[in-house]
Amino acid sequence: MTDTPALPATGREWHLLSRPVGWPKPENFALVEAEVPAPGEGQVLVRNKYLSVDPYMRGRMSAAKSYAAPFELGKVMQGGAVGEVIASDAEGVAVGDHVLHFFGWREYAVMAAKNAVKVDPDAAPLSAYLGVLGMTGLTAYAGLLRTAAFKEGDSVFVSGAAGAVGSQVGQIARLKGASRVIGSAGSDEKVRLLTEEYGFDAAFNYKNGPVSEQLRAAAPDGIDVYFDNVGGEHLEAAIGSLNEGGRVAVCGMISVYNDTEPAPGPRNLARLIQTRGRIEGFLVGDHYDLQPRFVQEVGAWVRSGELKYRETVVEGIENNLEAFLGVLRGDNTGKMIVKL
Repeated sequence: MTDTPALPATGREWHLLSRPVGWPKPENFALVEAEVPAPGEGQVLVRNKYLSVDPYMRGRMSAAKSYAAPFELGKVMQGGAVGEVIASDAEGVAVGDHVLHFFGWREYAVMAAKNAVKVDPDAAPLSAYLGVLGMTGLTAYAGLLRTAAFKEGDSVFVSGAAGAVGSQVGQIARLKGASRVIGSAGSDEKVRLLTEEYGFDAAFNYKNGPVSEQLRAAAPDGIDVYFDNVGGEHLEAAIGSLNEGGRVAVCGMISVYNDTEPAPGPRNLARLIQTRGRIEGFLVGDHYDLQPRFVQEVGAWVRSGELKYRETVVEGIENNLEAFLGVLRGDNTGKMIVKL
């Protein structure tokens, strides 16, 4: 094994103690001190520098069957992270390399080197690999361009538009030649951000009135694409404004994640018949073949300043849970990141 200065004996990590019912509560979780093992053959030890917290993690806290296995009770949770290799017993990964991996919610992580992807801290800030150039960015790219089959001239509506995914969807649509980009967000400050910084043509605060009325005012000629991060009232409103041949890409439905009763479905699905519209859900994991193209195209926009992004940074692993709850509340502007 590579000769390394004294390695940490212990590190802190978050465990799920019980499965939340409705909104997660602090007593469902515990921050514990755990032993940090030395890496075995083919493994690396990473000191995490940035952790990702994302809405989908709420689903993994439940036992219900889903697209990702539930978090195990009494064990450390998982999530995106980027960090520095501090010990390596693997060819091709050296001490000092920076890697992206899926062993977040902890200060130190041992993993097979094949589960760590090297990233370049000189090409972009490390935190960007968790957001604009990471899974959230690829989610926006794949959902808009492949699932929603965006084409130049489309009018695009995005809910949760000030979030990490939504803000990127709107900007990619604009850069790809959308005729109009409309976003909804949960505060007047976020609405201003969408139009003044991200270049949306129109935006509205969904708390200021019925979504359907505000959407019709913002998109009087209807919409061709709806990128759904919210579900509920937003989805019904979008179906109501859908043009002929319109497409809805369902990325998330954060408005119903903590419901204890099934949310009512859209009441106007019959409109899909007259519009010949379609609704399709997607998972970013099905679209990793787009990763090289995504990094090349979006990376160039980020470097040129054509695509802007925001991060909400919370410091300290002890605040990881509060950062996650903040995402569910909509406290973040752009990607929520925990800096260790």
